[in-house]
Amino acid sequence: QVQLVESGGGLVQPGGSLRLSCVGSGSIFSIMGWYRQAPGKQRDLVATITPGGTTVYGNSVKGRSTITRDNAKNTVYLEMNSLKPEDTAVYYCNARTPIRSRDYWGQGIQVTVSS
Repeated sequence: QVQLVESGGGLVQPGGSLRLSCVGSGSIFSIMGWYRQAPGKQRDLVATITPGGTTVYGNSVKGRSTITRDNAKNTVYLEMNSLKPEDTAVYYCNARTPIRSRDYWGQGIQVTVSS
């Protein structure tokens, strides 16, 4: 059974930083990444990364975020800096299996940027 477990969210002050982690189990994964969904809005891309380290970033976080992964640990990380109130959202880990390209999602983790 494939599972993705996120950690590292919480309340952060504007201008602060955070690091999210997502540990996958039950499969190896090709693309892993992060998406986020604010109340009343669609789920948007934050960043993705391939096993070889090729990254793609969403426009809203480009230049303020770094996605990395540890293939041996089946873990993907997201570091975000210069956080803004508009970064407040539920952040979801996503991972795709190399066979059948099936997507899996974590349960989501809340990030709130507020003073």
